[in-house]
Amino acid sequence: MKIMILGLGYVGFTAACCLAHEGHSVVGIDVSEKKVRGILDGHSPIIEPGVDAMLTDGLAQGRISVAASIGSHLEDCDVAIVCVGTPSGVDGAHDMGFIADVSRQIAQAVMKSDRDVPLTVVYRSTIRPGTTEELINPIFKSVLGARAEELIDLVYNPEFLREGSAVQDYFTPPKIVIGTRDGTPNAHMEAVNANIKATCFIVGYREAEFTKFVDNSWHAVKVAYANEIGRVCLQLGISARQVHEIFISDTKLNISPYYTRPGGAFGGSCLPKDVRALQYIAADVGANTHLIDSLLRSNEAHKHRLYEYAIEGLEPGAKILLVGLAFKAGTDDLRESPNVDLARKLLSAGFDLDIYDPVIEADKLVGANLGYAFSRLPILERILVTKDVVHATKYARIITANATSDTLDLAAGIPVHDLATLP
Repeated sequence: MKIMILGLGYVGFTAACCLAHEGHSVVGIDVSEKKVRGILDGHSPIIEPGVDAMLTDGLAQGRISVAASIGSHLEDCDVAIVCVGTPSGVDGAHDMGFIADVSRQIAQAVMKSDRDVPLTVVYRSTIRPGTTEELINPIFKSVLGARAEELIDLVYNPEFLREGSAVQDYFTPPKIVIGTRDGTPNAHMEAVNANIKATCFIVGYREAEFTKFVDNSWHAVKVAYANEIGRVCLQLGISARQVHEIFISDTKLNISPYYTRPGGAFGGSCLPKDVRALQYIAADVGANTHLIDSLLRSNEAHKHRLYEYAIEGLEPGAKILLVGLAFKAGTDDLRESPNVDLARKLLSAGFDLDIYDPVIEADKLVGANLGYAFSRLPILERILVTKDVVHATKYARIITANATSDTLDLAAGIPVHDLATLP
């Protein structure tokens, strides 16, 4: 294919070299004439292992050309990939100026051309969710009018390149994310990624646009958390290196997809207690762990949001069934269970509540578990019901918190809000 790359920074130039290496014809566009002249002379504008050799080969084979403006270069292109910057604005939001400008330039070039097949325009720059639909698409429509969707096929395709290993990351990314208008495959993108082996997600624009925010924020959380733990270790005279070595050896829970799925709040006898204890230790030794200090507040905020989600559209007095009271399915441990807090809130708000949990029997609770349960739900024995009662009762809604397989038949056409896995 013939592919245009708009913006020849780290992302754009790496993509240009890699695509040319795969045999595509690539024309790079960058407003810096100095950069353009340097590339034509065989000088890479970035320091990145592997790109120099690919640039030399691409120029020699005639597969790489560059220019300072689009001009007529777009006429016979199959794909245009936008890699311009989206720097922070004064308010902290991404500045969409370059995105808007290059989108208008592409639209005007298409309008002047004799194209009779759609151009796939791919955006790789990090943009906030909704940008493709609310900024980019309107720009194309304002220039091309009713023919916009006929002539332009918009795609959002976030990049996952790291400086220093960008070429390797291009050919072996952790995943491929393709955002399209209707969440269906794009033939040109399939051709672009034909030689790349990675799990591919084809989704709507907004899901694809949000991906980089989720990834990068999570990376920031990991760095901040690791550094806070390091500060505590330093204050206590503990080897942070050895603690880290032990931590990453557990790939079943510590380094895994577990606990990262949006759903229920954390609870139980360990997590809340241990977070509080770590907060105390950090404060006592002056380690200043702001991220750790925010964990319980964040968890409480999440519990309240789950309560709001659970009662959406219901009036006080409505009959509700809560399935799952323990903090985890298959256990009767009610200590700091977010579901106990949910039940308390539902009762306080005036809802008529039944609770079904096949593992919990009120008269068999003992010790701290017993004290915690009845101090927060003194009427637990009255509202804890059997499956027979459930099947004989008409509910306005069923709320599942940690439902097990033997309770899944309880819905029977009744609206269900599942708090364990958010939609």
